[in-house]
Amino acid sequence: MGILDFLSGQFIDVIHWTQDDRDTMVWRFEREGHEIKYGAKLTVREGQAAVFVHEGQLADVFRPGLYMLETNNMPVMTTLQHWHHGFRSPFKAEVYFVATTRITNRKWGTKNPVMCRDPEFGPVRLRAFGSYAMRVADPALFLREIVGTDGEFTTDEISYQIRNVVVQEASRVLARSGLPVLDMAANTDDLGKLVRDGIAPVVAQYGLEIPEFYVENVSLPDAVEKALDKRTSMGVVGDLNRFAQYSHSEAMTTAAGNPSGTMGAGMGLGMGMVAGQGPWGPVPQTPQTPQAAPPPPPPPPAEHVWHLAVNGEVSGPFSKARLGRMVTEGGLTRETMVWTAGQDGWKRAEEVAELAQLFTVMPPPPPPPAPPAPGA
Repeated sequence: MGILDFLSGQFIDVIHWTQDDRDTMVWRFEREGHEIKYGAKLTVREGQAAVFVHEGQLADVFRPGLYMLETNNMPVMTTLQHWHHGFRSPFKAEVYFVATTRITNRKWGTKNPVMCRDPEFGPVRLRAFGSYAMRVADPALFLREIVGTDGEFTTDEISYQIRNVVVQEASRVLARSGLPVLDMAANTDDLGKLVRDGIAPVVAQYGLEIPEFYVENVSLPDAVEKALDKRTSMGVVGDLNRFAQYSHSEAMTTAAGNPSGTMGAGMGLGMGMVAGQGPWGPVPQTPQTPQAAPPPPPPPPAEHVWHLAVNGEVSGPFSKARLGRMVTEGGLTRETMVWTAGQDGWKRAEEVAELAQLFTVMPPPPPPPAPPAPGA
């Protein structure tokens, strides 16, 4: 060490840190040989704390204020140095300034989907992300557990570890919340408080605290969100039959107004006649007023049965088919008197039109036999 450096070290009397960024959490005051003059002034600004380390052992912690470094306000250093009497010579110590302000806009998010049981959709996979703020609550503990001898410690060196703790607790809270997915957007504040309370004991071991924690979004997989959007669209549309008919009418109107001529008109007619198909399959037709059914055919006429009067005796009844056989057998002739229900008295069989045809189909009498051949 040169004589000029030595002299400048002897006459230094102000120790302070002008914090020029938001990412540095710990900064070590650099001095050649770590020599500090007795009676030097220590300035600790709001949002800072100064920690003295003597020979690797953590000593005094100073909160915001202006201090004169003397034996009466450095009890731990006085004990470690065995300054039983007043001293005037420089002493050696490392001074670490720790930022105690809130470090905001720290991002977190679930790397993998979290499996949850939704009371409406059943098992679902959820993703969540958000932000949080952290700050140093115990500078001495933070320096001892995390920083060590790092002369300039930044937020990036601790954010990864904190983010892992946050994601683990957030996944646990989402899985155990029991909230329906559709209600989580209205309860992100409560979810954030649950996660913050869950990670508080863990980060406290590092000398940190999480004053703010936000769940910005809880989302479903893309395929599930698309299905949910379709379900929402169906609810907005209302009556699908009328919507399908309206869509077809609009398509036909657009195609008919196409200046390409007959092709547009043909497309419009074709779209309106696609076998009743619509966006969701066959389009049910609006019920029409039923047309009058054709009159039923008249019932077949009832078959008559007949009675016969032969030699003063009445026989029957006989069906028409039976009478036909009787004509062949000779039991019924044209002169036989017949009667049926609805007929006005007895009549001869040939006078009844229904029975007269039985006699017209009788074959004529057979021809006489041929004469024998001569000489037979």
